[in-house]
Amino acid sequence: MKAHDGMYIGGAWRPAAGTDTLAVVNPVDEQVIAHVPAGTAEDVDAAVRAARAAFPGWAATPPAERAARIGALRDVLAARKDEIAATVTAELGSPLPMSQMVHAGVPVLVAGSYAELAATYAFEQRHGNSTVFLEPVGVVGAITPWNYPLHQIVAKVAPALAAGCTVVLKPAEDTPLTAQLFAEATEEAGLPAGVFNLVTGLGPVAGQALAEHQDVDLVSFTGSTAVGRRIGATAGGAVKRVALELGGKSANVILPSADLARAVNVGIANVMSNSGQTCSAWTRMLVDAERYEEAVALAAAAVAKYVPGERVGPLVNAQQQARVRGYIEKGIEEGARVVAGGPEAPLATGYYVSPTVFADVTPEMTIAQEEIFGPVVSILKYEDEADALRIANGTVYGLAGAVWAADDEEAVAFARRMDTGQVDINGGRFNPLAPFGGYKQSGVGRELGEHGLAEYLQTKSLQF
Repeated sequence: MKAHDGMYIGGAWRPAAGTDTLAVVNPVDEQVIAHVPAGTAEDVDAAVRAARAAFPGWAATPPAERAARIGALRDVLAARKDEIAATVTAELGSPLPMSQMVHAGVPVLVAGSYAELAATYAFEQRHGNSTVFLEPVGVVGAITPWNYPLHQIVAKVAPALAAGCTVVLKPAEDTPLTAQLFAEATEEAGLPAGVFNLVTGLGPVAGQALAEHQDVDLVSFTGSTAVGRRIGATAGGAVKRVALELGGKSANVILPSADLARAVNVGIANVMSNSGQTCSAWTRMLVDAERYEEAVALAAAAVAKYVPGERVGPLVNAQQQARVRGYIEKGIEEGARVVAGGPEAPLATGYYVSPTVFADVTPEMTIAQEEIFGPVVSILKYEDEADALRIANGTVYGLAGAVWAADDEEAVAFARRMDTGQVDINGGRFNPLAPFGGYKQSGVGRELGEHGLAEYLQTKSLQF
């Protein structure tokens, strides 16, 4: 793992415009492991100019050739999966098995899906006496978070490349080393100079400069709803396209006919994965009144298996640790019952939070309404199906969720009434071809599959 001391712009590593750097801290032992440049508006401008210069040539490249380059990128990521996993573990704190399976493995699947899609997608269509062309939007400014550092990059860059766009990436300041590895992979895969560019730095500086840059045609952002609002307002003022994947407060609805033990155990595993740092995590478990206490006992037993420092890693930094512990304290203050975990730090070193389960949570409590982004589950009681639906839909978010029932048909009937963009039915598996994105304040647009590709295309119609 080698940190670059420059920016990747125009197909080469270049010195940063300024001298400031960002420390990369291992959240397991709180030690600095590297420094990367803190980019400025000048760095962003250089990267955008490189992307703009490369755009005509890449947009004119036949889709089959773009597909081949994305396929080569997938192969490089697969070949370097061990290095990627070790890097994610070092800067995010994810346990190595999680880094290997998810953080390094899923991006290979997503890149592969776009290699195939770029080769088969109908970029030219005939409708009556018209020919419709789906053309690349232009230069994309991609701003990615730290929780899934490589997946979030690939989920933006791969469809942008497939569409014929060029990209400037500003990764999260907590996990820039993974982004640097990705930049190396694009070079190894043979992407033309300027098609992909990387600027590391702080969100309020480099990220804001990228979102505001007049020569960026589309801003794709994943992160908090608060920051997404600001980016959306900035882009709207410039009549610029945006794709926003924002916060979530997903409901795990267990209907009376469901296998309760399976639904609870899978639900706990879903939240504990990545230390709860997943915007689509099912942090609200909804159980009927008759089986409520049984579900609480099952949840407490299930969460005991997730030992900090073993199956559960730390949170990404001290600020995030304090934030999540503050939510746990708020839950206690508002009258929720702690049945596992609590606000005390489980280890003396590292940004760990005890996996926590709350019972007696009511829908209006802070922990039931706001995104916590940590290993915290709230169990809510409902009286009937209408009450369950009211609680499930009763937040400003609508990103993901789950429904469990004795058969898929019953679960689907409930899921169709949920105000959310993606719902897992009886433990449905991840699908890289399925669109991901939210209703309400969980965002604008979709990622993955054909819907994710469409975000980076604009439509031209010729009449004959």
